[in-house]
Amino acid sequence: MLNLRKFKDSTMTGVNSFIGIFNILIVLLIFVFILINSLAFFKEYPISNFFFGTSWISLSGKYGLLPLLVGSFWVTAVALGISIPIGIITTIYLSEFASQKTRKTLKIIIETMSALPSVVLGYLGLYVLSGFIKDTFGLTSGLNALTGGVMLSFMAIPTIVSLSDDALKALDNSYREASLALGANKLETVFKVLLPAAFPGIFAGIMLGFGRIIGETMAVLMITGNAPIMASSPLSPVRTLTATIAAEMGEVVQGSQHYHALFAIGLVLFAISFLTNSIADKYIRKSRKLMGK
Repeated sequence: MLNLRKFKDSTMTGVNSFIGIFNILIVLLIFVFILINSLAFFKEYPISNFFFGTSWISLSGKYGLLPLLVGSFWVTAVALGISIPIGIITTIYLSEFASQKTRKTLKIIIETMSALPSVVLGYLGLYVLSGFIKDTFGLTSGLNALTGGVMLSFMAIPTIVSLSDDALKALDNSYREASLALGANKLETVFKVLLPAAFPGIFAGIMLGFGRIIGETMAVLMITGNAPIMASSPLSPVRTLTATIAAEMGEVVQGSQHYHALFAIGLVLFAISFLTNSIADKYIRKSRKLMGK
């Protein structure tokens, strides 16, 4: 019986190790594939013109990344500006003030939000929110960075709330008891003791929410206007990095300079995603260390 158990344990350990190595290998191969095609582009097109160019006009052979970075910046800034305060306030309410019944109900709603397909949010933005923003700000079109950012905030909120709630719940009750014993009220305890103590976990949630926003494709393709321009405000139509790949990859000639330019964008996105997840992982590990887990 003991030998059978050891055999099962060693088998499962081997299977888990194989799956882990296989996943790492797949990611590495994806990176190599993107890198090879990106290097082919940089052999034909000056790297400085790509990273500092202010025009993306594929028909004219202009592949400047800045308009796409600016578009991604505005959409991400709006989304984070909405999702961070709403996410943290919701987390505080769920963790410290809500009854058990209310907490369960809100958690179900938040989890349902995270399961919404991006194309559904795109349709809501296209047919509901864009008209409201157009009329409110007196614009010629409601398809802009503001519309995209508002809809993408619904994707980031569940991630921020989930990890932030876990970080607050992981805190030992001694934090709360000591603060209240010293005369602090509930709000002072939350903002001056609990949030600073849970900051690593909360920040990790924000970074993963950022990763969800920057990597979204379908919704921004539908509701941001798809204009690769140097937008000066979120009320302007924009085009993001992901939307450019999605919009142009289907009709590009394989092996052309334009084809390789899209892989160069993919390399930039890969680098952003890798950096974002690395920072989030660092703070998750820090949070677990502080909590003694």
